[in-house]
Amino acid sequence: MASLREIKGRIGSTKKMSQITSAMHMVSNSKLRRAEENASRFHAYRDKLQEAVRAIATGDSGADHPMLEERPVKRTGYVVITADSGLAGPYNANVLKKLTGEIKERHNDDPEFYDILVIGKMGYEFLTSRGYNVANYRTGLADQPDFSSVKEITHEAVSSFIEEDIDELFIIYNEFINVLEQKVKADKLLPLTGSEIEEGQAKDSTLTNYEFEPDKESLLSVILPQYAESLIYGSLLEAKASEHAARMTAMKAATDNAKELIDDLSLEYNRARQAAITQEITEIVGGAAALE
Repeated sequence: MASLREIKGRIGSTKKMSQITSAMHMVSNSKLRRAEENASRFHAYRDKLQEAVRAIATGDSGADHPMLEERPVKRTGYVVITADSGLAGPYNANVLKKLTGEIKERHNDDPEFYDILVIGKMGYEFLTSRGYNVANYRTGLADQPDFSSVKEITHEAVSSFIEEDIDELFIIYNEFINVLEQKVKADKLLPLTGSEIEEGQAKDSTLTNYEFEPDKESLLSVILPQYAESLIYGSLLEAKASEHAARMTAMKAATDNAKELIDDLSLEYNRARQAAITQEITEIVGGAAALE
């Protein structure tokens, strides 16, 4: 049995750990509320932009653009969104597992057939340490990122497709469902054919009767890259909300486990203390009896 000093030391260190995890839980809870608001506000912008793109690109007089056309796939690009730190349960591991599985299945781990653009320190360190082909990365993002912080990497991803350095572009991230559930998604961003641009095509659009100037092709050349970049940014906002939710859940579980451990250690400490007191009384009684 451990000594009283050892048990007391474990109780003290566990209490300190519980205070830290409890504080992290509250911080993540506060960040989650703001992240949910950011993602919700972006949905309204995305829907309007999608409606405009759909009105221009579809219909009887729909326009053509390279970003809307599928071509033979020789090289694939992946945008991967992870966190800059851990302590978020399986948040990072699930994304990286999905990515490595896709690369193994689709490319047989051959770096000649894929490029990876990484957002987040955890993903960057994991992939580079294992020899994956990381073309670019971005770390150190704020908890509530703005578009300018990822504009460079989103522009590079879209430009790679336009310039035909890659023939398709996927994004892998954690979609925020609710506080207790985050779902790993691997969405095909480019080409836009068959993606979100066509969702809701049957719905009435207030833009379908508009006349576009100078022409639809010119408008698409400007709006489609912005639309694709906005989808990446929207996925980042979803991923940030998922990260805060996952960390909040993990810290809540850690705090609860610490409290259970403290209760068990306190019971063990009381039993050991009672045993020590009983032993002392026994020794005193035995000594007194020996003197009689």
